[in-house]
Amino acid sequence: MSDDSNSFSLLDERIQRFIWAEGWEALRDAQEAAIPLIVKADRDVIVAAATAAGKTEAAFFPALTHLVQNQEAGLIVYISPLKALINDQFGRLERLCERLDVPVWPWHGDVSSSVKNRFHKKPSGVLLITPESLEATLCNRGSSVAAIFKGTTFFVVDELHAFIGSERGKQLQSLMHRIQTAVNRRIPRIGLSATLGDMGLAAEFLRPGAGGGVAMVQSHSSGLVQVQLRGYEELLVVREPKDDEEVDPITPAQITSHLFKVLRGSNNLVFPNSRSLVEKYTNLLTERCAAENVPNEFWPHHGSLSKEIRTETEAALKQKERPATAICTNTLELGIDIGAVKSVVQVGPPPSVAGLRQRLGRSGRRPGEPAILRGVCVEKALGGLPSLGTELRLSTVQFIACISLLAERWFEPPRANGAHLSTLVQQTLSAVSQYGGATIGQLYSLLCAPGAPFSSVSKPEFTELIRHLGQKDVLVQDSTGILLHGQLGEKFVNHYTFYPAFATEEEYRVVTGGKTLGTIPLSTMLAAGQRIVFAGKTWLVQDVDDQQKSIYVTRSPGGKPPPFDGGGGRTHTKVRQRMRALLEGNEVPAYLDAVASRFLEEGRKNFAAIGLASLDVLDQGGEASLMTWLGDSSNAALACLLRLRGFTASPFGPTVEIRKGTRSTKDLIAALAEVATAEPPAVSVLLADAKNLQQEKWDWALPKPLLQKTYASLYLEVDEAVAWCQRFTPTSAPQHPSPTAG
Repeated sequence: MSDDSNSFSLLDERIQRFIWAEGWEALRDAQEAAIPLIVKADRDVIVAAATAAGKTEAAFFPALTHLVQNQEAGLIVYISPLKALINDQFGRLERLCERLDVPVWPWHGDVSSSVKNRFHKKPSGVLLITPESLEATLCNRGSSVAAIFKGTTFFVVDELHAFIGSERGKQLQSLMHRIQTAVNRRIPRIGLSATLGDMGLAAEFLRPGAGGGVAMVQSHSSGLVQVQLRGYEELLVVREPKDDEEVDPITPAQITSHLFKVLRGSNNLVFPNSRSLVEKYTNLLTERCAAENVPNEFWPHHGSLSKEIRTETEAALKQKERPATAICTNTLELGIDIGAVKSVVQVGPPPSVAGLRQRLGRSGRRPGEPAILRGVCVEKALGGLPSLGTELRLSTVQFIACISLLAERWFEPPRANGAHLSTLVQQTLSAVSQYGGATIGQLYSLLCAPGAPFSSVSKPEFTELIRHLGQKDVLVQDSTGILLHGQLGEKFVNHYTFYPAFATEEEYRVVTGGKTLGTIPLSTMLAAGQRIVFAGKTWLVQDVDDQQKSIYVTRSPGGKPPPFDGGGGRTHTKVRQRMRALLEGNEVPAYLDAVASRFLEEGRKNFAAIGLASLDVLDQGGEASLMTWLGDSSNAALACLLRLRGFTASPFGPTVEIRKGTRSTKDLIAALAEVATAEPPAVSVLLADAKNLQQEKWDWALPKPLLQKTYASLYLEVDEAVAWCQRFTPTSAPQHPSPTAG
């Protein structure tokens, strides 16, 4: 260890010996910077550094030093978004904490009650827990909360970016605030993340109302990155099927052939953006191994697979005897320890630049090795009446835009200002459970006062919410003014599904020979005799038991993946603006193969032919496309503003699609001019006739004004939409044949 490391000298001597024993030659940059900020336990800190840059040690070395030197019964509460991460951290911390005589407590649904009971007898050391388990503790041990957490010296929030902008994030803010309130003192918070697009917003999330006081540690990876983007074209005509035969496009087979060739013999991660595609590519690759008579190297990993199958995949990646490649969703995007991988494959545009950075951080972790990104983009062949998205090759252009922004170290800023009032309903019920009843004033002070997680909610709004919950029998008020659970509220709180802040669809187990392979959504219609792909293998459905919610299967050739939901992210305006700049430019990135280069050239040619460089309205007779090149939230807001003015408008990729009906393009231009000059309408006016606003778990329990408020905060960027209208120039191209933006 370097003699000039001041941070090393601040650590407890036993931790110093541990570092020596591990063979470390020096502390990492993030650790050097974080240790002096954390060791005194007098401030909040965010440590943002690349995957494998030592963030965990940057937090725990100084936090444990403070714990053992200042407080015998101290407690560090580590909060993780994943049980698998808790298991990983338990393995990493146990050896260190054994030297310090500090207990480490993993805490989630798979941990035995005897371990949990031992913790409650002496709540000290390091508690590794999920927000859901923390919620259960506050609900079920309300009278003991202050005693359990009285020695808490730090909250450590891992994968901070995974919480920001979500119901779980709002729940996490509330849980930390409620524990602080119970122990009646400020507890320092440490946030750990690899990808934070705006440190100020992240700081405000970590400490609502006081983000300016959060200390920042940023360590940028300076390693080499190698990128290749390959293009594949889907033919317009696929041969006609014979009888009941199903014919797949040839593109997945072509992609599979390439992946089989370049990935075998090394460890890799393949991200195809959906669970269905994980199943498809795993099955195709394992079948290819069987056909070539070589050992299988390809393993599936997604949230619907059983814990055993996911663990098997993680173990295959960790062991060094045989190479292994995981085809996965974002379940392997976060910091689960799977060792180093040679390359990361992204099939289709990544859900976000931040997500791409997180995924790529898995590669290039060995000294001297570059991170390798193998991109795959698929476009439909031109011909017939292609969509505008096909003409402009938007899938390829979006992928290139994400790579170029990644190279500039730009990531999407966290959406930290979402109200998530669905979670306010849950936290209100949880607080009533914790305290055995509370007044409206007590609940408002706990959850909505300045510095609390729901400080955007006014007293009249909160009173309206409580009244609404009373009307639904979720809450009742006794003669003394104390709020208690109503019959419906009691039913909710007493069921294990209460603890997650997010909605989980009811699912059927997929079972073979008494072994559960995983689960699929209840909405997936399956019947006996169907063939499916699951866990990377093909199965015949023998029976569907609705009472047991089980699907019984046996191995069989053939089959298709179940139609899982999900896959796409919300695209930011910066990405769309970069896409437009790429289409207007002429530089061809060196990492494109011949087909991807052709896609970019075709997109640019069609962009110029349509005249989109100077075009805001693409006129198609009864329909029109507003070429905004804004993000999804801004286009959604613009669509709402135009619907107020009598147009049928919908956001669609980089455009807003308009059905003019009896209106003219001149009417549309006049409406845009009115949006540009008028005062933005109140949310209640903007969303007066909007349907399907219920997006989160408890939205059904919100009064209409609060439902509109929370939806707008999450999905609409009105200011950016108005700003676009103010820049709008009334040019249009008549009668372009493209039907959609794609």
